Amino acid sequence: MSETNTAAASEVAAPHRYTAAMAEQIEARWQDFWDAEGTYEAPNPTGDLAGDPELVARPKKFIMDMFPYPSGTGLHVGHPLGYIATDVFARYQRMTGHNVLHTLGFDAFGLPAEQHAVQTGEHPRVTTEAAIGNMTSQLRRLGLGHDKRRSFATIDPDYYKWTQWIFLQIFNSWYDDEVDRARPIAELVAQFESGERAVPGHARAWHELTAVERADVLGGFRLAYASDAPVNWCPGLGTVLANEEVTSDGRSERGNFPVFKAKLRQWNMRITAYADRLLNDLDALDWPDAIKLQQRNWIGRSEGARVDFPVDGDAITVFTTRQDTLFGATYMVLAPEHPLVEKFTPAAWPEGTHDVWTGGHATPAEAVAAYRAQAASKSDVERQAEAKDKTGVFTGVYATNPVSGEQVPVFVADYVLMGYGTGAIMAVPAHDTRDFAFARAFELPMRCVVEPSDDRGTDTSTWEDAFASYDARLVNSSGDDVSLDGLGVVEAKARITEWLERRGIGRGTVNFRLRDWLFSRQRYWGEPFPIVYDEDGVAHPLPESMLPLELPEVEDYSPRTFDPDDADSRPETPLSRNEEWVDVTLDLGDGPKRYRRETNTMPNWAGSCWYELRYLDPHNSERLVDPEIERYWMGPRAGQPHGGVDLYVGGAEHAVLHLLYARFWSKVLFDLGHVSSAEPFHKLFNQGMIQAYVYRDSRGIAVAATEVEERDGAWFHQGERVSRLLGKMGKSLKNAVTPDEICAEYGADTLRLYEMAMGPLDVSRPWDTRAVVGQYRLLQRLWRNVVDENTGEVTVVDTEADVDTLRALHRAIDGVRHDLEGMRFNTAIAKVTELNNHLTKVGGPVSRPVAEALVLLVAPLAPHIAEELWRRLGHTDSVVHQDLPVADPAYVVDEAVTCVVQIKGKVRARLEVSPSISDEDLEKAALADDRVIAALEGAGIRKVIVRAPKLVNIVPA
Repeated sequence: MSETNTAAASEVAAPHRYTAAMAEQIEARWQDFWDAEGTYEAPNPTGDLAGDPELVARPKKFIMDMFPYPSGTGLHVGHPLGYIATDVFARYQRMTGHNVLHTLGFDAFGLPAEQHAVQTGEHPRVTTEAAIGNMTSQLRRLGLGHDKRRSFATIDPDYYKWTQWIFLQIFNSWYDDEVDRARPIAELVAQFESGERAVPGHARAWHELTAVERADVLGGFRLAYASDAPVNWCPGLGTVLANEEVTSDGRSERGNFPVFKAKLRQWNMRITAYADRLLNDLDALDWPDAIKLQQRNWIGRSEGARVDFPVDGDAITVFTTRQDTLFGATYMVLAPEHPLVEKFTPAAWPEGTHDVWTGGHATPAEAVAAYRAQAASKSDVERQAEAKDKTGVFTGVYATNPVSGEQVPVFVADYVLMGYGTGAIMAVPAHDTRDFAFARAFELPMRCVVEPSDDRGTDTSTWEDAFASYDARLVNSSGDDVSLDGLGVVEAKARITEWLERRGIGRGTVNFRLRDWLFSRQRYWGEPFPIVYDEDGVAHPLPESMLPLELPEVEDYSPRTFDPDDADSRPETPLSRNEEWVDVTLDLGDGPKRYRRETNTMPNWAGSCWYELRYLDPHNSERLVDPEIERYWMGPRAGQPHGGVDLYVGGAEHAVLHLLYARFWSKVLFDLGHVSSAEPFHKLFNQGMIQAYVYRDSRGIAVAATEVEERDGAWFHQGERVSRLLGKMGKSLKNAVTPDEICAEYGADTLRLYEMAMGPLDVSRPWDTRAVVGQYRLLQRLWRNVVDENTGEVTVVDTEADVDTLRALHRAIDGVRHDLEGMRFNTAIAKVTELNNHLTKVGGPVSRPVAEALVLLVAPLAPHIAEELWRRLGHTDSVVHQDLPVADPAYVVDEAVTCVVQIKGKVRARLEVSPSISDEDLEKAALADDRVIAALEGAGIRKVIVRAPKLVNIVPA
């Protein structure tokens, strides 16, 4: 008889057996019940959502998943791992007396929907909303306990109205270093108007400046500003890309097109103003150390000095962390994008210019232009790679070393980036590996100024590599009025910094690797900027009454694309082609005038920078969030000095960018008084990945995993041997398993249990469909311990359980509570399984108190079957808000443990003792034991080692 027929026959024989069909009915029924009853609705402390005052009075718990993007292909079983985990944890928190906020929205702007629109002509909103509907249905089937009233998508105008509003708060703010916080830009204007603050770059008073001049001055202060910035321009896609969207070989991650460096007018966020706070506040966050380290490295704080090198009546300013090595600077390098490059290229090569410096070009201008074009085709990663051959070209000018007075040549080289420091370096080739390689390639001199600790000596002509050390003495570092010779690095840095500052040619400073955030995209499917420009090009913010500024309809969703190799092309956005929308007459408070709208859109990061706040007060049309509601859910409290979400779960791939951007927005809103929480997420947990085997044929093409057969330790697809490698799960890899498939075959509760039982949550693990049945059988045994499979009647009895069962129960309660609190869901399931197996092994009807406690322990993990059994046990209230059982300590402690007694390393006795026995009492018991006395044969005792309660080691004299 086939397996299918066997299963069908057993269902006829036992019509009330827990099967996939029964699970489907149970799960659908309780999902409908939870929705109808609002079981998961978390009350706010005020307003229309106040709900139950008694529930609001409970300690709160705000639990969040990272914003999902609604893919048109739907979910595979790897996607819900984190969602199931947070659901289990949220259910545990509800059952331990907390008011829990757990909900889910959708990060719905983005390039995939726009590219689909480009290919099909279908509006991206249509496909995105269809994908949201499909994903919502898939997630609902898993029984996730989300407060659905609070869900939204970033594409909802009611949502991105407030994204635009926050942008305007940032635009209308500046960072006051004196008070170390953001302030409204109007306060800065008042300082300029009163004369309290001098107007930078102008000798005239504020009221004497033109509107354009004032706008330029304020643009240098605003936290959101437009500037001509070096960007990653991808002609093949027709858009600017963020660094994370460019591969290590300088091509677009999507489409594999060449990416070039270009200067374009772009919006930026002055996140660098918050660098110190973003760094320092990490200490108070409960985040994985690895994530904190990544953020610290990305911010990249370093202490050093800015030093001016005079050149042609101007100066090149460098930032260096080794100002003590100034006497060893024998040349300088500018980044190809440095604004002084064009200014510093003379008409002819200076007399005596080395041939290797010119790159074979007749003039410096030709050489520099050719080299800049070459550098524009490389990514920052490529430029920073430790390549064997260093490239560059002489600019034709010399700068003056400010400490030695020596003339040093100025080069352009791509290993220097405009995005770090000042875009210029002083090269000390004797003590920097990259500078050493460049100096060797271009026959440049090098001078040893840090005494080597090895036997190489100070003659650099014999060196094979640079010598770098912070624990050495300075040599060859004396000038007319300053000497560093004999000093250690730290002392030398302090002395030369003081000397530079006294002469006005340098100053001690702190630098950061962090760059301002490029905030423009040349796309259609994103939030429009609430900015218009007047006839002079001055940017004006729209008033709040004009928000949201909605996307207009366009005939063509694609930005204009160009020949992929056309580095000189420039963007043309989809919005710019809708002239009726772009050119408008508006009254911004001073009468109707003609304006031109911003035609870039915000990056998809924008909507995910503040979504935790919208969950709190999702239907508020008057303000970003009610202050009392925000303070209740996210305000500072004991152990959370900066406030924030209590638990945030998502992948480690968002370690830097999303988390850093969200932290920045939170701090601006905090400074301006809109929120009480200076950090968005207090505790962060990174779940692992569910992996699957990828099978590839001889061509390297993935084949369907379901069609692969294993024979004698090898794998075959349609008779051909294929390779197998553990990797990601996905449709393109033909190894995806959908949650719908597993739910149909076993039920959602089985899927939930399997994903949680696969291993520790923060570790990646391989999917094995064959192993799912183990959790299915656990639920079947649980069902049989409460319900008769033949009659459907509850079989529990109102009698006291035996002592062994009570001990098994309370140990399970104690263990499960600790495991759920620590998010060790796999071990919690193991303890539930152990208890369930004990009841099965004992046989006979289960005591009602034991059965009810077991159902409550299962409820966070498998909520549908728990709800069903709870109701069948005679309860009318939902299991969701029941109290989780508390263990009786008397049953948790072992009655006795076995202590091993060793003499000369050999076991001579085993004692049954109390687990709480003291070392002293255990030693007395061991020495009094007849077997021990006999084994000692009258010998004295030199030493007794006791490790209560399990070991006594006796060393005879």
